[in-house]
Amino acid sequence: MKAVGVVVEYNPFHNGHFYHISQSKSKSNADVVIAVMSGHFLQRGEPALVDKWHRTKMALQNGVDIVIELPYAFCTGHATFFAEGSIQLLEAVGCANFAFGSEEGSIDPFINTFTLLKTNEERYNALIKQYVTTGISYPQSLYKAYEELRQKEINQTIDLSKPNNILGYHYIEAAKRLNLRIEPMTIPRIQAGFHDDINSDSTIASATGIRKAIFEGQSLQEIEQFVPNESFKLLEDWHKQYNTFMHWETFWPYLRFAILRNTPEQLTRFADVSEGIEFALIKAAKKSSSFSQFMNLIKSKRYTWTRLQRMVTHIFTGITKEQLHNSANPSYIRLLGMTKNGQAYLSQHKKQFQLPLISRVASTKDPMLLLDIRATEMFALGVELSSGRQIALDYQTPPIRL
Repeated sequence: MKAVGVVVEYNPFHNGHFYHISQSKSKSNADVVIAVMSGHFLQRGEPALVDKWHRTKMALQNGVDIVIELPYAFCTGHATFFAEGSIQLLEAVGCANFAFGSEEGSIDPFINTFTLLKTNEERYNALIKQYVTTGISYPQSLYKAYEELRQKEINQTIDLSKPNNILGYHYIEAAKRLNLRIEPMTIPRIQAGFHDDINSDSTIASATGIRKAIFEGQSLQEIEQFVPNESFKLLEDWHKQYNTFMHWETFWPYLRFAILRNTPEQLTRFADVSEGIEFALIKAAKKSSSFSQFMNLIKSKRYTWTRLQRMVTHIFTGITKEQLHNSANPSYIRLLGMTKNGQAYLSQHKKQFQLPLISRVASTKDPMLLLDIRATEMFALGVELSSGRQIALDYQTPPIRL
């Protein structure tokens, strides 16, 4: 059986994701689709809308055959680290291809971009340092350095101001640099851009637009046309049970406590907390009655919103620099769910997997897995704070079977 892999968050699973899955399977001639999915905290440093069990069910009901979890160490990392963990896991489960959505829509410009930056690595790094000294953020410096190199390039390259192009480039960079066998392919994004609001004249919307509509107080019916029926029913089920969807505002009282219970020196132990910001974090937490107020007080040219969110995610979960930096490569394949077709693939191929397959967490004490378990427990704490109800924990939940 041939497998194609996808890297996902499904926050939530929507019609654009359904299109991506169907196109990936069709264009790769794959028998199964394997999704490596972020757990309870996501790449932009925010809690997931609903727990990973609901999101796994959304995936399995809409064309994905196997869902494995991207460990916390990678799913909350910057783009390079996020991509490395994801693609290594898809290689480890035997995927012949990985397929990502992009604004570019064709693979050659990604390969050309990788070649351009690899060939001009020293010049690129020098330009980045040069732009950083002007006071702009590191991501902006990367972009400006790339654009300067790109001006004289005759081959078609990608627009690295587009968020899905950026992640796609890092997937390819990871596969090339690590000399993996898995082959890349890309599916063009259709209709909705990454940051676009929902449009009632369409059935495709970005996950960002869908979440914005939900959090601005509109009813779930406002987003029904943008998600498959199965996803909508699972969102309804979650809301009936917990009466809220998860975001940093619902976690704010606990996050604020987590910040203020530490001294400035203690805060610097947590992953991604760079020297000096700890004083600003404490000062802003004392003044802020909401997460948005807190973030607006500490955001600056040096510290982007996403960088700060990743920082406070680690403070909230209690993950230290030492714990995170000890996680260089994935050490296991955590199975979250499978269809009958996925189960057949596992039976046929699991002996060839490059990493141990874990279906029940009680059987292992892997330090990387313990971070995932901690993240689930802290997410569950936030859910309980806002709703008074509990979610299933890792020790209690076997893989979902459809």
